Amino acid sequence: MTTTPDSFPRRHARTQRFTLGAPRAFTVAPDGSRVVFLRSSSGTDRANSLWVLDPADGGERVAADPRALLGGATEDLSPEERARRERSREGGAGIVGYATDSAVELASFALSGRLFAAELRAGTATELRVPGPVIDPRPSPDGRLVAYVAQGALRVVGAAGEGDRALAEPESEHITYGLAEFIAAEEMGRSRGFWWSPESDRLLVARADDTPVRRWWISDPAHPERDPQHVPYPAAGTENADVRLYVIGLDGARTEVTWDRARYPYLAHVHWSAAGAPLLLVQARDQRSQLFLAVDTESGATRMVHADEDPVWLDLFPGVPCWSPSGRLVRIADEGGARVLAVGERPLTGPQLHVRAVLDVSDDDVLVSASAGERAAAPETGEVHVYRVNELGVERVSQEPGVHSAVRSGSVTVLVSATPGRAGSAVQVLRDGKQTATITSYAEDPGMSPRVTLTEGGARRIPCAVLLPRNHQGDGRLPVLLDPYGGPHGPRVLAAHNAHLTSQWFADQGFAVVVADGRGTPGRSPAWEKAIRDDFTVSLDDQVEALQDLAERYPLDLDRVAIRGWSYGGWLAGLAVLRRPDVFHAGIAGAPVTDWRLYDTHYTERYLGDPRTAPDAYAKSSLVTDEGLSAPAEPHRPLMIVHGTADDNVVFAHALRLSSALLSAGRPHEVLPLSGVTHMTPQEQVAENLLLLQVDFLKRSLGLR
Repeated sequence: MTTTPDSFPRRHARTQRFTLGAPRAFTVAPDGSRVVFLRSSSGTDRANSLWVLDPADGGERVAADPRALLGGATEDLSPEERARRERSREGGAGIVGYATDSAVELASFALSGRLFAAELRAGTATELRVPGPVIDPRPSPDGRLVAYVAQGALRVVGAAGEGDRALAEPESEHITYGLAEFIAAEEMGRSRGFWWSPESDRLLVARADDTPVRRWWISDPAHPERDPQHVPYPAAGTENADVRLYVIGLDGARTEVTWDRARYPYLAHVHWSAAGAPLLLVQARDQRSQLFLAVDTESGATRMVHADEDPVWLDLFPGVPCWSPSGRLVRIADEGGARVLAVGERPLTGPQLHVRAVLDVSDDDVLVSASAGERAAAPETGEVHVYRVNELGVERVSQEPGVHSAVRSGSVTVLVSATPGRAGSAVQVLRDGKQTATITSYAEDPGMSPRVTLTEGGARRIPCAVLLPRNHQGDGRLPVLLDPYGGPHGPRVLAAHNAHLTSQWFADQGFAVVVADGRGTPGRSPAWEKAIRDDFTVSLDDQVEALQDLAERYPLDLDRVAIRGWSYGGWLAGLAVLRRPDVFHAGIAGAPVTDWRLYDTHYTERYLGDPRTAPDAYAKSSLVTDEGLSAPAEPHRPLMIVHGTADDNVVFAHALRLSSALLSAGRPHEVLPLSGVTHMTPQEQVAENLLLLQVDFLKRSLGLR
């Protein structure tokens, strides 16, 4: 008896886009003796274990196995932990995060709301019996203590489980100590709320009070017997959580850190190292000015180290600001029309590089990730590389075309590389730039290789990926499917194999698939990214420009054009069929932001301003206002709206408001509610059938049957 192989949609869902089994979350010991990482046991196993690799011989061993530690019991996650995972888009299980002491000898992690510590040299893990559910445990730099959050309180316990005590307890149910508030985790890239001192004798602790934040009810209509969630959601133009910062000693004594919180309410980044005083990055609500502040830990007073202003907005970048070992400020800035790395007051890069993140800072250099800038010698569409930068110049660490990232400590670098011609990512361990080991991936092979061409489209040289059916022999023009994200922080045109798997699957159903990263997406210059200020609709203009230009070089049938997308891409798909029915003949809007007044403060106000003072910008970019529906009622273009009813990021109200507006305007459409699904679609069967239903809708709508 033979069995039919599982379909690509089923395998794609079961393997979480072929990411399960891949090593991730690397930490390198300062002496180069250990590399710690997470990995599950196979390409279909969601439960990550904690692993240790010896770079000298490449040997790997398990330091903590979640199944053994839980005795085979099912994980029990608190609502707070589920929310944290939703913010970070974490779909795995088991050990999904960990922290170490400065020597990388002790690791701590939460598992099913319980606290565990692992001795990384010995490879043993034990439970520390403490109140729970435990969130975000972090060892002190000297490895003697572990701080963690439970029920909104910041607590500390000895590394052997002794002396557990609360250092700061919430004054009400709306207050937490040591956790990132919603917009910090969702939009600022700050997923944590406490930081140890280098001497392990005190902590910086964020206190978040969401009393001012408007409450929303998130429920699952399919289960009316269940209580809805009462969620504080800071929608654009409404109040944010009140965030303060304290220096708290191990005896619970506290000193408030002071700055002009009325002018700079956003605590965006905290850095505390032995190289200098604690360093804060605080932003104004309009995100056009920000301060880098050094903290006096005795008095709580702050002094300004640097100030930035920008007439459009100021971006936040991973890894900065921080101190170099010699005490100089390291930052990424938009200067002279380029995104540059600056150490002290001196820019060390120019317009040839578009710097994206700082990965490590040593006495000798700064390790960064960057893409080619506008004045690069040659375009590198979709590529992101790792570079060493110092006063002597720039050296590229990653060599083969692709998307690369790295983690480094001392002489050891872990280089993670995804390339167009190889499935998944390869992980190399380098010592002084020479490979000494590799870390094995257990991820499944997708069983297909995308037929992708990376190119540029239109006068603006919009980065594009074009995918044709793998069996296409050049016989005639193909119906077109645009498959963008199209917005900030979400590049889709990447020089990486797995980035294009779903697009290739759609192509193999008989489409020419086009992915275009227009203005607003991370690109080649600050001006490119900031062109969407006050008007998201330029994203649609660039999709149209790229499509029409590519049709002159590829077999695209412009009489049969559809578009699909999720989140910002879902909004873009809805906008396309409503505003440009002359170009687009069908659309699938997945979890679309249909009314930007319903999206959060930090993201939306950065681009569109405050809706109370800039209502026209919101109206122009909305799908549900009169302006949003101002396109001619004819021709009608089929639109499928897909949305999870439990989404607490882009709430289900977006889909309902769009459907109501379309119904009032007499415009036919379909709504596909996903019961109990959040902004992610982790359920295997739901994710599989969602792809199949989309293909069916596209073929029906474009007359391909």
